[in-house]
Amino acid sequence: MWRGTGVETMANSKMNMSENVVLVWFRRDLRLNDNPALAAAVASGRRIVPVYILDDGAETRPIGAATKWWLDNSLRALASDLESRGSRLTLRAGDVEKTLQDLVAETGAAAVFWNRLYEPGQTARDARLKASLKSQGITVESFNASLLVEPWKVTTGSGGPFKVFTPFWRAAQPHLELTQTPPAPARLNAPTAWPASEALASWKLHPTKPEWSEGFQIWTPGETGAQARLERFLEHGLSNYAEGRDHPSAEAVSRLSPHLHFGEIGPRQVWAAVDAAVHHAPGLSRHADKFKAELGWREFSHLLLFHEPKLPTENFKPAFDAFPWRDDHTAFEAWARGLTGYPMVDAGMRELWTTGFMHNRVRMLAASFLVKHLLIDWRKGEQWFWDTLVDADLAANAASWQWVAGSGADAAPYFRIFSPVGQGQKFDAEGLYVRKWIPELARLPTAALHEPWTLDPSVLRSAGVTLGSTYPRPIVDHSFARQRALTALASTKAEQV
Repeated sequence: MWRGTGVETMANSKMNMSENVVLVWFRRDLRLNDNPALAAAVASGRRIVPVYILDDGAETRPIGAATKWWLDNSLRALASDLESRGSRLTLRAGDVEKTLQDLVAETGAAAVFWNRLYEPGQTARDARLKASLKSQGITVESFNASLLVEPWKVTTGSGGPFKVFTPFWRAAQPHLELTQTPPAPARLNAPTAWPASEALASWKLHPTKPEWSEGFQIWTPGETGAQARLERFLEHGLSNYAEGRDHPSAEAVSRLSPHLHFGEIGPRQVWAAVDAAVHHAPGLSRHADKFKAELGWREFSHLLLFHEPKLPTENFKPAFDAFPWRDDHTAFEAWARGLTGYPMVDAGMRELWTTGFMHNRVRMLAASFLVKHLLIDWRKGEQWFWDTLVDADLAANAASWQWVAGSGADAAPYFRIFSPVGQGQKFDAEGLYVRKWIPELARLPTAALHEPWTLDPSVLRSAGVTLGSTYPRPIVDHSFARQRALTALASTKAEQV
């Protein structure tokens, strides 16, 4: 047994085939509270075998490097939580359908419970798996643990999916599933013998050679970390959320996105906690409504992906298929490394590389810069974020990149081209964010911090800055880039969509 985690090695694989066992298949619901599948398993009275399968099937997109780091730590936390309740987590890697069938045979399981996922391929595979298990006389149940409203439950008057957020969110309100399931059980009914488990370390999710995750230590993956993050937001962020959420140096955003993605906390729990805060302090209601709308955008993204499974790879608006993207590897590398010469963009990209996170306002700016200033295909940016974000979520990532590019549903108009200087001056007026992530510019006067190329060389020298050496000059002129983007747009007639 792997000490401290409740994860057993490949020993002790024989099970008592007569036991009345239920497999609880954990996926992106790595929590014990508000977990409908686990709650149903407890209510069944059966002996519970918790299982996590590292899925390498063709139906799923391989997770990125940053999310591997998170998953490694989250599984350790879940295994520890299970162990404290007299249980343990069985780990397997491989094809999900075969692995679950193997586990059913090994354990003599009479039932399999799981919480649903909604990404391309997974719903069809889950339906196939459910039918196969039921044909063998196995009880199979699935539940909603990750969304406030499932994608098929809110439709337009004509019965189709919504493509604009505001009417979707208005129509969704009566359908929101806000009732939480019972809290985490104090004990779990364990089998008399455990199935074989792979060692988590053998999956090599944690980076080595090089070990680049030092900056990720700001995070505490797992259910306890998720609850602490929520409490911190309610105490320090919610009261200033409506305005403060746009300022990356302010402690106003929740930073719950990776916890929500891995299901260490559920949206129902978050919603209930915000409602409780408003109940005690009604003045928070304006901020709470704004925050809830952001939860709504998460729901909207999942609805879009459910109905448009090619969203991560194809333009939602076909007119953009003719857009003249540029293949500029040098410019892409400068963007990815935070060396564009525009401090607000570079600060965001360096925050991302160091911590696996980027403030939402800066994400929009950095994405806009890649797509509109550099005319580099949004799909390249989406792939970079997928690999570097700890909260990389297929629905949110794809929908957000297409929103910025102008090719998506309810998208920002393509002609809305953020000025990197203007965004910095507006949302980082004191330069706190830029100085934190670009220390080589820390001594520059605040008035010109977001456009250092405008300063006299003597002022730059006194601040220890040499443009083109200690910090790059802008890789593209803003006015030129803006006009080039508008010309490219006109050439595709995409402005008509």
